[in-house]
Amino acid sequence: MKCQKTFDARTLSHDALEQLRKSAVKRVAAGESPEFVAAGLGINRRAIYRWLAAYHYGGEDALNAKPIPGAPPKLDAKQLAKLAKIVRDKDPRQLQFDYALWTLAMIREVIRRQFKVSLSEVSVGRLMKRLGFTPQRPLYRAWQQDAALVERWQTEDYPRIAARAKRERALIFFADESGVRSDHHAGTTWAPRGATPVVKATGARYGFNLLSAVSARGHFRFMVTEGRVTATVFRDFLARLIAGVPKKIFLIVDGHPTHKAKLVKQFVTAHADRLELFFLPPYAPQLNPDELAWAHLKHRLGRAPTQTKTELKQRAIAILRRLQKLPRIVAGFFHAPTCAYAAG
Repeated sequence: MKCQKTFDARTLSHDALEQLRKSAVKRVAAGESPEFVAAGLGINRRAIYRWLAAYHYGGEDALNAKPIPGAPPKLDAKQLAKLAKIVRDKDPRQLQFDYALWTLAMIREVIRRQFKVSLSEVSVGRLMKRLGFTPQRPLYRAWQQDAALVERWQTEDYPRIAARAKRERALIFFADESGVRSDHHAGTTWAPRGATPVVKATGARYGFNLLSAVSARGHFRFMVTEGRVTATVFRDFLARLIAGVPKKIFLIVDGHPTHKAKLVKQFVTAHADRLELFFLPPYAPQLNPDELAWAHLKHRLGRAPTQTKTELKQRAIAILRRLQKLPRIVAGFFHAPTCAYAAG
């Protein structure tokens, strides 16, 4: 689970960056706040303010991509588009490579095979950055994940749920569970080159579990529990979730057995006028925006060790309560690439 991150917009191709600039400025002109637009697009907020300033003084022309100086490229636009599609959509093993991850050497070989052009690895690296690619640590998906089910969920199942919610004036929430441990840490620290820093933390291991739910409108609800998340705990969370909410809630969760337990089904049936459960495709946590709420929490918790379980819990609750007061951040979770299908 990862928190919503910003990226350097300069790593995009010129055309993509031009469209991003113009789209962001139009959204602000239509009434959205710069901070919300920046969070939704995953860009640094300083970038959007630079674009707004350029537009203010130079109009839309100031947002246009600038010509790239230097010698003409060895690959034309059509070839670049084909290369980008290959790297984006193909597993290297489909092209008779032994390794599953794209390296500059492998991309260089693809260029040689496909276009009869020889480039150095340095040139290939610059080329890939111009195309909007960066070297990244891959996200590993469960091999059991069914791509067809994921596609159907995004294009058919969820739109059907959203249409029903609109007709019935129901609220759509996504829910998830997570655990917090004392030995988790995140972030980087400055240290002398070659000397790995040591983070001092308590040797005791302790933790607790949490449940939460988020909506595209920025609503965020959570509950802390000491033990495992059982059917009874999940039922209690459902009771808290619907308490005081005048509208029916459509709650989307994964297919964990706890969510389908008999006790839970009985509760949902007894409150059918206020609650209905829907289930994500198997092994597809990236479709759940609530995963980003936990990433948000763990990123902030992991930057400073705690000495006691009470201190850890107090810090976690403080972070989550603050998140409740930041609906634009919560709504921004729905603009992550894998969750954008649910942002509307």
